[in-house]
Amino acid sequence: MAPPRSKKRRPTFRRLLKTSGLKLENKLNNRRNKQENVAKKQRKEHKKLRAAVKDSAIRKPRPLETYRKRPEEEEDEEFLESLPTDMMEDDDVQQMTAMARHASFVTRDLSSCGPVHGGKKRSAEVMRGHEKVPRKLKRTEEKEVIHLLPIKDQRGVVLRSVERVVQKQPQEEEEEEEDDTAEELEVEIEPLEEALTSEQREQLRVHKINERRLCIARLGSAVVSDPYSNIKRVKEMRGMLMESDPSVAVTVRKLVMVSLMEIFKDVAPTYRIRPLTPEEKASKVKKDTQLIRDFEEGLVSQYKFYLEDLEQTIKDWKQQKKKRSQAVGFQSYLGLAQVAIRCLCELLLALPHFNFHNNIIVVLVPLMNDAEPQVSSSVCVTRTWCDRRLMRSGVSLLQVSGICCDAFRKLFQQDKEGGASLATVRVISGLVKSLNFNVRPEVLKTLLCLRIKEVQMKKDIEDTAPKKKFMNNKEKKKKLSRMQRKWKKAEEKLEKELLEAEASESKDKKIKLHTETLNIVFLIYFRILKKAQKSVLLPAVLEGLANFAHLINLEFFDDLLNVLQHLIQSGDLTNRESLHCIQTVFTILSGQGDVLNIDPLTFYSQLYRMLPRLHAGGPNDDIIIVLRCLDAMLTRRRKQVSLQRAMAFVKRLGVLSLHVLPNASVGLLAAGRATVHAFPKCDFLLDNEVQGSGFYLPELDEPEHCNAQNTALWELHTLQRHFHPVVRRLAHHLSHGAPSDGSASLGVDLSRRSPVELFNVYSVKDMTFNPPIAPPASKKKDRFGFGAALLDTDLQRRAESVLAGTVESDLDFTTTRLQLVHACDG
Repeated sequence: MAPPRSKKRRPTFRRLLKTSGLKLENKLNNRRNKQENVAKKQRKEHKKLRAAVKDSAIRKPRPLETYRKRPEEEEDEEFLESLPTDMMEDDDVQQMTAMARHASFVTRDLSSCGPVHGGKKRSAEVMRGHEKVPRKLKRTEEKEVIHLLPIKDQRGVVLRSVERVVQKQPQEEEEEEEDDTAEELEVEIEPLEEALTSEQREQLRVHKINERRLCIARLGSAVVSDPYSNIKRVKEMRGMLMESDPSVAVTVRKLVMVSLMEIFKDVAPTYRIRPLTPEEKASKVKKDTQLIRDFEEGLVSQYKFYLEDLEQTIKDWKQQKKKRSQAVGFQSYLGLAQVAIRCLCELLLALPHFNFHNNIIVVLVPLMNDAEPQVSSSVCVTRTWCDRRLMRSGVSLLQVSGICCDAFRKLFQQDKEGGASLATVRVISGLVKSLNFNVRPEVLKTLLCLRIKEVQMKKDIEDTAPKKKFMNNKEKKKKLSRMQRKWKKAEEKLEKELLEAEASESKDKKIKLHTETLNIVFLIYFRILKKAQKSVLLPAVLEGLANFAHLINLEFFDDLLNVLQHLIQSGDLTNRESLHCIQTVFTILSGQGDVLNIDPLTFYSQLYRMLPRLHAGGPNDDIIIVLRCLDAMLTRRRKQVSLQRAMAFVKRLGVLSLHVLPNASVGLLAAGRATVHAFPKCDFLLDNEVQGSGFYLPELDEPEHCNAQNTALWELHTLQRHFHPVVRRLAHHLSHGAPSDGSASLGVDLSRRSPVELFNVYSVKDMTFNPPIAPPASKKKDRFGFGAALLDTDLQRRAESVLAGTVESDLDFTTTRLQLVHACDG
């Protein structure tokens, strides 16, 4: 008979389609949970049954462990029992009972039945002392336990394992033998060092250094070859930082510092290691996963200890703290500190993503301001002697600050994400504020290397752009059918995954980091402008403002322009600082500030007044700032500049190009060419005719009222005879009105380059000309040439004989003279 048919109807495909996925998933979960509960109950019943069987076997009574007595002890006991106790006095009996009560059960030797507090023989003490001395035993073979797969029989699960003898490699055995022999040699050599000569001591020192080098190389190669298994060797290397031998302590510590630095650079992963949670530690994982966890934990701990050792070395140098052990003297502190600082700088650049990177920044940023370490009064005499010795050896204390500043410049240049730059800028801001602006300008000049190209503004275009909006459930029910809603849900899920794949989040994070970094930088600059205008940091602040002026928010423009104008009019600034102020103002006005209705006439007058006072010699870097200012003031703001002002600047640039170096002349003439193209009516300066009334006033510092239209660019004719070919070419080009075609036009190499690029290309810093200039031709003749015939034939014959060298006789002109005198008398 067939089994009864189930009354439940199987759901059709249409019904399954109508059922939501969440409901089907809940049904599957409930079924799975029921099956797991049934399996749990069965396992508990089997466990109870096995426990009952074990208890029945364990509960059998077992006799206590008995000890067999020696025949001598049995005879003694029989003799003692046979003694009459009535022969003893009451005091003796009470004393023995008290002694029995005070006897300790813990101190009894239960393996024998001898008396508890028996006297100890002298021979037993000697033997026991000899046994306490450690002795060398035969090396037992190391065995490795290999766990096999378990089997199951009637008793239950049976675990199996096999032991295998581990065969040591010959290299490891040799290393152990070498360590033993080295320890023995050290014990033997130490008392003999005092009796050696200086040469023998030096040889012994070289021998010790070579041994330490081999040990460092062996440990380092083991770690690098297999870091997961040999990460504990790092601890052995780190222990060598505490070298106690005074003859080799400094050298060994330096070698270990550099070696550990290279090892961490090679072994460290490309991600930050986070600590494990208690749940993760308690969970069981695979063998390979556990090996990786142990490696990461050991690496982080050893890296932390290594950084602490480097930091302590630097602190000892700064504080001149004398250690208890005399292994390292005061004169070696600076050398060890420099090596430690170099190692930290290398790790700062090589591992910006790894753990404790912020700790390295906190240690190195104060060292950027380290011009002269502070000396306590207790070590003043020793430090003075050390400084004299270091000065004789050519070691400068400013090297520490230079090393740290260079490291942070490189960090800013290679930091693409912005996290390391933000952490560094925060520490620098705190340092400047804590020292009350008493820091070196080099600290703020490192901020010029920040790679900040884009930041978030308050009215950003991306924020105002319409974003794609997803439909909510109410809109879906009103506008879409059931099948359309399912398709819409799948489409929205796919679109979200595509947005995640585009990595747009990382770009937003980068811009956010750059914005926060720039806010802190401007906070440093504005604090100094407000509270320390007469500080030595003002040039670095003005240069930084000029560099990042295009990223300043619009709300700061009015206050910043008033402060800069007040600084320029005070007259306390140098030419370079004033140029930075002018560059900052016009960078702001040519960017977001173009919406402001401001006429910076005073800044035009200031630049026009400063042009003749620029340095015309070697340090002519101010010309670069002038060229950038001219580009922002005349070319980009051509609609806001009058013709009189432009002609006055062109005339003064021509005068200035006569007195500066060739590369500066090339840049100034190129700036004049750009101005002529922006203001075509400047060709009045190429004509001798006077335009209007009045005459040119070159000593007047107001470009609007100097009557530049009534003069001519006669400097171009002088520059056409310049020794530099590019200067001659540009002067010839400008004298013909700067045409774009024809014989007087420029080539592509000159016409398509900006004035700043031309200034850098034709630089003469290396004392070489670009292009090379041919030396002038010599006007002195190498030899004297004779004509074909002279008027006097006799003189011609004599000259030919003398030149041929055939006649060796002195020339006698007296006879000819006497003949001429007699002829005149006759």
